[in-house]
Amino acid sequence: VKKGQFLAPWDMINVVAKLADSGCENILLTDRGTQFGYNNLVADMRAIPIMQEFGHPVIFDSTHSAQLPGGDGASTGGMREMIPTLAKSAVAAGCNGLFMEVHDNVNKAKSDATTQLPLDKLESLLLKLKSIREAIS
Repeated sequence: VKKGQFLAPWDMINVVAKLADSGCENILLTDRGTQFGYNNLVADMRAIPIMQEFGHPVIFDSTHSAQLPGGDGASTGGMREMIPTLAKSAVAAGCNGLFMEVHDNVNKAKSDATTQLPLDKLESLLLKLKSIREAIS
């Protein structure tokens, strides 16, 4: 379940409780940034260990965290160039996994085109992320 961009990470304990009360056992929590003023999201890496304290894996959404909601006027913009930095930061902070939208032709992506990682950049990023994970393990 994705943390609402308007929620503090510690408020996700209520979401976890509701899911558990309804019988859900395999819960993954996902952080995708927090609304910071107008048209901007900020990824607070403290959210990862805070939400891990609830006893469930935390996934970091490195592509949606690079969005600028409404930043292109009539649509959501984004800072694609920040995706690698956000992903590396999340791995260094100890996330349990990453979510990334990847496309072979980002300009033709049907949604979130401004925050799709180009497919030809994926392998080198994954190798860097693996090195970071190994360094902190």
